[in-house]
Amino acid sequence: MKLIVNIPAFNEEEKIGETIRRIPRSFKGVDEVVIQVVDDGSKDGTGKMATEAGVTLLRTHRTNRGIGKTFRTAVEFALENGADIMVNIDADGQFDPNDIDKLIAPILAGDADIVSADRFDHLKAKNIPFLKDVLNRLASKIIGGFMNARIKDLTCGFRAYDRESLLRLNLPGAFTYTQEVIIDALGKDLKVRWVPVEVTYFEGRKSRVVKSVYKYVNNSAKLILKAVRDVRPVKFFGAPGLFLLLVGFIGFLGFLIQYIASGFKISPYLNYLILGSISFIIGSQLLIFAFIADMIKSNRNLIEEQTYAIKKERYRK
Repeated sequence: MKLIVNIPAFNEEEKIGETIRRIPRSFKGVDEVVIQVVDDGSKDGTGKMATEAGVTLLRTHRTNRGIGKTFRTAVEFALENGADIMVNIDADGQFDPNDIDKLIAPILAGDADIVSADRFDHLKAKNIPFLKDVLNRLASKIIGGFMNARIKDLTCGFRAYDRESLLRLNLPGAFTYTQEVIIDALGKDLKVRWVPVEVTYFEGRKSRVVKSVYKYVNNSAKLILKAVRDVRPVKFFGAPGLFLLLVGFIGFLGFLIQYIASGFKISPYLNYLILGSISFIIGSQLLIFAFIADMIKSNRNLIEEQTYAIKKERYRK
């Protein structure tokens, strides 16, 4: 059983060496532990510090490509090097490397394909910004409700993945990947579990992903909507479509009742008719979109199965 601990890094020369040294080199049920760093175009000495700290595998992007593409590189690099399990942990030391044991335990036991750290359960993250806390909890509840699953932490990057999930995940995003991975995994019926961990947010530290709250929320919302649309297209288009059809029916019914009660006068109740017509037309269109999107999803599933077979052959151990 080979475990690769991946560390994505961008301008992390101050912390990455310490983080690498703190990672345990042995775990129960694991035969080999390998430390992997993907340097996303750092302008400082991140790569040098990682090498001096004893990193086993180092992959460097020539330019900064974003955390989403960095994670994709990490997955490919881990599969190339025969990973049975890959754990992704931040370079800045806010997560405790000793918690890796908690994350891989459900995978080793066969109870999970993906295990994510949970920052919002009984071990509340220390010094987490209030807005970040609220937005993460809100997004987890909304997406969890839509996916019919309890999502405890949607955006945490500290996760463990078994080989099967690494082969099956679809990773299109560049800006981020954490939300898409959970949605994609649940859509593929992979077993996702959450493990409470204690996290410390350092005062004054600037996020490498969140340059501004507005931009982060805007970009994340787009990615989540696209991911949900692709995974649950019938629900995404069909639910609002059925709602608007219901509004249209109520509008027509209201018009009909008032039309008969007023002695067959149209003008005073024309608004009911307009509302019903518009709602019915838009609702019908959304239902048509739902059926078309479902057909596209079926084709996409076939393509993903073919991609999975190709990747499985390419990364055969």
